[in-house]
Parts: sequence; C-alpha cells; structure tokens
Amino acid sequence: MLSARSLFQEILDNDDSFRLFCSIAAGGESQGGWENARIAALVPASERALAPRISRHGADEDKHGRIFNALMKKRGLQPVDVPADTDYTMLLERRGIGLPHEKLRSDEPLTVRDIVTYLSHSRVTEQRASEEMELLRRHFGDHPDLGRAVRMISRDEDNHLAYCHEELLRLAAAGHGRAIQRTLRECALAEILVYRDVSLAVMAHMGRVLGWPRPKAALLAAGIHAVYVYERAVGWRRMVSLRMPERRDALGGPAPMSPEFA
Repeated sequence: MLSARSLFQEILDNDDSFRLFCSIAAGGESQGGWENARIAALVPASERALAPRISRHGADEDKHGRIFNALMKKRGLQPVDVPADTDYTMLLERRGIGLPHEKLRSDEPLTVRDIVTYLSHSRVTEQRASEEMELLRRHFGDHPDLGRAVRMISRDEDNHLAYCHEELLRLAAAGHGRAIQRTLRECALAEILVYRDVSLAVMAHMGRVLGWPRPKAALLAAGIHAVYVYERAVGWRRMVSLRMPERRDALGGPAPMSPEFA
C-alpha cells in the first residue's frame, strides 16, 4: 500500500534517492537564504524595523541548507546537481512570483509594494513548507537519524509562516489590504501549478533511481494530479487567509543554531 510514510521510507533507505532528495531540499533552502539576505539589505527606510526579521528568515533558510548537507555527509554522500525541472524557487520566479533576482542583485532600495510582494510570496510558500515539514515530523520526528533535523526545520517553518501572517496584517491595517489579497491570490494559484509540476518531476527522477514499475509511477502521478485539482478548486484558499498567530514576533532575536548542524 502506498502512503507518505512508506514512500519517504523507500527514498530514505536508498543512498542515491536520499542524496537527490537532500540535494533538492538544500538547494532550495540556500536560494531562499540568499533572497532574504538581499531583501534585508534593500528594505526601504520606512520598513527598516523589518530588516532584522528578514535577516533571521534568511539565516534560518541557510541553516536548513546546511542541515540537509550534514545529513548527506553523515552517510558519506556528496550533493548532486539539482535537476532544472525540480527547482521550485526558480520555476516560481519564471512565473513572475516574488521579487525577480535582477532586482535583488541591484543596489536600488525596494519599495513598500515590493515588501508586500515579498511577504505575500513568502506567506504562500511557507504554508507549503510548514505543511510538508509537519507531515515529515509526524512520520519521522522520532527517527534516530532524521528526527532532530525534521523537528528543528518544522519549528522554523511554523515560525516563518507566523511572521508572514503578522507582518501582512500590519501592512493591511496600514492601507495595503487590497494589494495584499490580490498578490496572495496570484501567488497561490501560480504556486499550486509549480508545486504540481515539481512534484511530478521529483517523482519521475525518484522512480528512475528506485526502479519503480510503471503502474506505481502512474498511481503516484495520478495522486499528484488529484491534489492539484483539489487545490485549484478550493485548496488554494488556505494560502490566502490571514489571521494573527498565537506566537507573536516569531522571528525576533538571532537565529539559533545547533552545533551538530554548524
């Protein structure tokens, strides 16, 4: 019987598939770290108080990249090149979601509208990250090799999501509500499409590595398409709602780092 747990266990038990999984994850997290660092450096003067939180967000993403690399190193594995069709962050950028890298590479200060775009994009993608890490935490939170890393990353992703909710509500109260809702909807609809395509690509690469029979691969692909149909119809709405989080100022203070993953 196929389940999220059995599927990931199969990936975990094979060195080649585990290395591919960790390489994809590390690449995405490191990219997010760079993006947040650049945004923090370019925050407009009126939003300078937000810069330390953006920096903390980026530091967390860098930490996650190091964690995935450390998990590979622990098994004597080296990272592999990330296939282009699995590069979630770059595929989102190509669809015009988030702030373009060309803008982040310049020294021109961002605008408040850019910050709205950044936070809206983050609110959508952090929803996905929080849900995926919650799934892994539920199934592998007590795993002797992965458990500590999964719990740490899951906690961080929950904090990132809380931070996005709080800051977007602040900006909505300052008069940016319509722009926020419009941008959230655009981001959510694009994200679910990119997530579908990346999921299909990742499963195709894993299937080749693990030698999955065609019926199994077809069943997994059908499941991914079914999730997309649901999300395109109603599921996207969970990505655009805003509510004040229980934990306020979730990214206040420096990013903690475990010596094990330094």
